[in-house]
Amino acid sequence: MTRAATVLLSVGLLLFIGLLASQGLPAIMATLSSAGWGLVLVACFHLLPLLLDAMAIRVLFHGGEMGGSLRDALLARWTGESANSLMPAGQIGGPVLMARHLRHRGMPLDDASAAITVSTTMQTFGQIAFAVFGVALLGAQATPLAEHALRTSSLIASGVLGVQVVGFYLMQRRGLFGKLTRVARRVSRKRDWSKWLSRAEAIDHAVQATYRRGGSVLASFLLSLVGWVVGTGEVFLILRLLGHETSWVNALLLESLGQAIRGAAFAIPGALGVQEGGYLLLAPVAGLTPETALALSLAKRAREILLGVPGLLYLHFSERAGAVAARAVPRA
Repeated sequence: MTRAATVLLSVGLLLFIGLLASQGLPAIMATLSSAGWGLVLVACFHLLPLLLDAMAIRVLFHGGEMGGSLRDALLARWTGESANSLMPAGQIGGPVLMARHLRHRGMPLDDASAAITVSTTMQTFGQIAFAVFGVALLGAQATPLAEHALRTSSLIASGVLGVQVVGFYLMQRRGLFGKLTRVARRVSRKRDWSKWLSRAEAIDHAVQATYRRGGSVLASFLLSLVGWVVGTGEVFLILRLLGHETSWVNALLLESLGQAIRGAAFAIPGALGVQEGGYLLLAPVAGLTPETALALSLAKRAREILLGVPGLLYLHFSERAGAVAARAVPRA
């Protein structure tokens, strides 16, 4: 783990502990315990948006010409989400591992990297659209004072997220991977970067080719957006399990703005502490007590563990199998 990642993780952990302590951990855990084994049902429900995200990746596979099936996309998405949630690399490690997994499943690295890069971008654009809808919904739900504070915070989070993804998109269109490799070559001149530069430029060409397939890119965006909307059901289900009767409107507001706040803190592993602070901020609008808001966040983290730990175990064994297979291939 790099020093920056360690610092960010430490900051997130301190914020996480501070928020739980400030609201009374026993009360929060007592609220969370009312969900009981229902958290397993929440984990099962999450498979639906996970499938939609996998379809958003699969639609970019050139209709099968690149290789790869929906099963491959689903396994890649599962491992990537597990890494994003539970590993200290933040939101950067997941896409890298997804591309590696598709490569191990037989897809060319250029095509795998292009599909994951473009689908990740479209997923974030879908997240922004979902957040904007939540901000619009906020105007109809909140009191004037709360509306001003929450709308400002939500717009800032959405704006930060928007700047990130637009910058990422523009860099892709201008040869992101080639530029990064050239920067690395300047930093470490003793190493031969010619092979890496050739590979990076090939990935850039594959990304450009993928963006030229406008219909597939649009389908990826729409599937991602539907996935974000379907994720509202997770919040609705958790709150019912916690004994809080809520509406779909409130659940959608919590999910859309909560995900925007979490997305803006992409550099902090798992958005630790930031997610909890976001739900505390949104709690009054949805009629939640602070304890229920934090129990909601912890229930989501429990779901991440229930699906993420098996995902990381699968990733470990698939990476090991891929390494064994690579060693078994005779060198020319």
